[in-house]
Amino acid sequence: MIIAHKEHARYGLARPLGQLLATAVRTALGDRRAGWLCPVPSPRATVRQRGHDPLRRLTAVAVKSLRRQGIDVRAADALRVIRRPEDQAGLSAAARAANLDGVFGLRSRWAETLIDQPVLLVDDVITTGSTLSEAGRALESGGIRVLGGAVLAATARHRASGS
Repeated sequence: MIIAHKEHARYGLARPLGQLLATAVRTALGDRRAGWLCPVPSPRATVRQRGHDPLRRLTAVAVKSLRRQGIDVRAADALRVIRRPEDQAGLSAAARAANLDGVFGLRSRWAETLIDQPVLLVDDVITTGSTLSEAGRALESGGIRVLGGAVLAATARHRASGS
């Protein structure tokens, strides 16, 4: 479903996926009744190629769903892509981390708003955690404490034979 929404513009999937993201966010927030959701950004060229920004769409659905439940969450487009990373497919965890080093930067206008606020990163799929780690680093470089992340899915980890 994630790939169909993301890569094939199946917009009708935004609602169920966004509601699933809302469930993940609610779990990540714990007892908190408010917070900021910061989607991990895609490079502009990728958004243009897809014709939409799937994660922003899902984040908007999640925000709407959570607000209807009485949880005061808002989206914060606090990150930007500074440089386009290479394709991550097939890279090891170490190579992914190196590939993403310095990819994201904090949009300065958000720094003051998000300091001392509960902030969650949101993404669609977690593979090694490198993307969320780098996004968190970018926010924390501006003094923004990140509570954690909420994702829709995780890829299966494969162990090397003999380990």
